[in-house]
Amino acid sequence: MGASSSKEQNVSSEQREVESLAASTGSTSLLQNAFSKLVDPQTNAIPLQSLQVFAKSPKTNRGNAFSLNYKSTECEALKMPDSLLGLLNHLGPSIVDLFFITDKGGVNWIEFVRGYLKCCGRMPVSGLLNTLLRLFSATGVKAGIPLKLEVEAIDDGDYKINGSLLPIDVLMFLWMCWAMLWNSKTWNVFKEKECLYLPDISPLVLSAVVSCAEGGIGLELWDCDVSVLDVQLPVGKFLTWMLTTVTNLTECFTQFVNARLQNCTSSEQGTPESSSSSLREISSEKAGNSRLLTCGKAWAISLTIRSTISQEILNPYFPSNSDASDENLIYRSSLHGKGLNRFWSNVEAYLGPLLILISATSGDANEDCTNSRKWVVGALIHQGF
Repeated sequence: MGASSSKEQNVSSEQREVESLAASTGSTSLLQNAFSKLVDPQTNAIPLQSLQVFAKSPKTNRGNAFSLNYKSTECEALKMPDSLLGLLNHLGPSIVDLFFITDKGGVNWIEFVRGYLKCCGRMPVSGLLNTLLRLFSATGVKAGIPLKLEVEAIDDGDYKINGSLLPIDVLMFLWMCWAMLWNSKTWNVFKEKECLYLPDISPLVLSAVVSCAEGGIGLELWDCDVSVLDVQLPVGKFLTWMLTTVTNLTECFTQFVNARLQNCTSSEQGTPESSSSSLREISSEKAGNSRLLTCGKAWAISLTIRSTISQEILNPYFPSNSDASDENLIYRSSLHGKGLNRFWSNVEAYLGPLLILISATSGDANEDCTNSRKWVVGALIHQGF
């Protein structure tokens, strides 16, 4: 096992190198525990299926690692593409195939650590985003989704991605990232026996369309259905958009990998008593249109902020934190009354970070207007008023 082999006298320079890199991430103990839980004692390697498949063998007491096996979904607003669950079902095998090199006996300690570093090691954000998109491409191929992406290997283990994406592809990619984050946050609550909750992220997809499509700024996107929008987004521009707009997207993958390795070492494998009410609360209250800050908006905002504020904005939308949804609420017009005086009396002298959302309707006030448009504008103030 990795825990014992690292203490032996005759340790190869290759093993010392990968263990040193793992130590720099603070994950040595996690990797040792996960390896000891998943390893086959006879081969001193992890069987391939233990990394790919969601199962626990009663004979070997080995757990799973990277699979996602949701049977159903609940969407905040958008209709889910039929191929999404198939995409998620192939995520685990794709992670193993891309990042973990297997020997005839499975994945040994060195390759296990090296594979982890490819997923969660220290690297530029641009490299992690490239890795995330490469994972989406490989998973799409396994799921039979016709993506116009080509991955080209270049020197030093780097990869270049060419091609383009449709808005529906961007939606699937972002929902894949969300599914990994949702799983890492809710695994101990649901154990995948609940359906996957999918937030409405159409404004996020349209942001990518406007930034990446040829003439995107001039497109008529109001009330647009992103699932049928037929515009090509060059992958180079899309990577630039991610780097400048949603840099926290990489956390979805790294948190998923770390959480799944942590969970497979847990001694508690029982099924939670009840969790369906938590998901219903998410869909009926927090994520619904009755609140300006829906789950989709909260996630979109959190992806743009690299600070603890990001987690504070998003955490109430996970079932494990469902009781803390309003603890940071300072002002809401439906509760505190409308008007600038009411607003100011609640926020004056508050010096912490403040997220403000304002909803309005635009249209002709002089006649019955059938084409009025509702919109929401937001601002994040880091030092309050």
